[in-house]
Amino acid sequence: MIDKDFFKAGHAPTLISAFFYFDMSFMVWVMLGPLGVLIANDLHFDAGQKGLMVAIPLLSGALLRVVNGVLVDRIGPKTTGLIGQVIVILGLVSAWHLGVHSFGQVLALGVVLGVAGSSFAVALPLASRWYPPQYQGIALGIAGAGNSGTVFAALFAPGLAIAYGWVNVLGLAAIPLAIALLVYIVFAKDAPNPPKAKGLIEYLSVLRIGDAWWFMFFYAVTFGGFSGLASSLTIYFNSDYGLSPVVAGYFTAAAVFAGSLVRPVGGALADRIGGIRALTIMYVVAAAALAMASFHMPQAWMALALFVGGMLALGMGNGAVFQLVPQRFRNEIGVMTGLVGMTGGIGGFYLASSLGYSKQLTGSYQFGLLIFAVLAVVAVVGLTVIKKRWRTTWGAVGVSMAKI
Repeated sequence: MIDKDFFKAGHAPTLISAFFYFDMSFMVWVMLGPLGVLIANDLHFDAGQKGLMVAIPLLSGALLRVVNGVLVDRIGPKTTGLIGQVIVILGLVSAWHLGVHSFGQVLALGVVLGVAGSSFAVALPLASRWYPPQYQGIALGIAGAGNSGTVFAALFAPGLAIAYGWVNVLGLAAIPLAIALLVYIVFAKDAPNPPKAKGLIEYLSVLRIGDAWWFMFFYAVTFGGFSGLASSLTIYFNSDYGLSPVVAGYFTAAAVFAGSLVRPVGGALADRIGGIRALTIMYVVAAAALAMASFHMPQAWMALALFVGGMLALGMGNGAVFQLVPQRFRNEIGVMTGLVGMTGGIGGFYLASSLGYSKQLTGSYQFGLLIFAVLAVVAVVGLTVIKKRWRTTWGAVGVSMAKI
């Protein structure tokens, strides 16, 4: 799906650096999810507190993505990313040194980890600005595949926490972040001829455009589903199927790996058949998988199979959305990445917190999963409503070189 001309376009060292920076940032962003069972046992959290614990980093990261979107257009993506990475490293080291002893302190840590989640609004424009329209899907798919860092958190965090204590895992996590920071400093470069920085009023004016709200909603479903499940599945498998934290982490890693691996595939597929058609297929698959999973499968592996299918669809959807965004808002890609990324994080916050409260109030995760499946169906309806207008205006032949 990647032709040879892609490798001649853009700047490969920046693309790879953006991926690695994003990857390690996402690893720590969702870390409270894989550690959640052990943290909750030590600090005696109920189901609602567990849900909020894993949801707060998602909300913090969502809101900070807007800040990063503005900074990217003001001081450049490389400098913005450097500042954020240093904040996260210092936060992890401080939590490791001082310890975390209460629900309030866990939430405060979650806010700091949200800075890592806001790396989305840095990595994508850092890569996007180097590549022409016909390669936006695959370029942003590769950079965005850094959400695979969530796999490392699910695979290694529970086992390391059992061996060394979950507080020490926070300190260990600062090591790969420091390595990623070094690679980023050496190899990443801002693209030449960046868009002119805009005033605050001009940023807010983007919200007057209806297409911006559609993109924000579409990503709230695709990335919200991905990040919300990545943060919640370890607790889900431990609570509903009695799996140990380590085995539940392995199950989560399998689902997350599937979703993160195919993000570039989703972008490349959207380049081939158009982002609207690709997204429609992916939303239908995700809605069906989540709806079926809500009925509590008899065996854990059956639930895992459904979540893998749902994550494959959501992960590809993440790539497909960002095949479309740079075509519609190329001159506002920094702020649009921040806004769209923000709503993606808010979607994840909603899903993670609603699953926790659904479990606490009803004794089941079904209600939370079903509502999110309905949101995916609403997204399909939305795509059906706007696809003709998009294809005859900014997506028309002669206006865009890429398919929508």
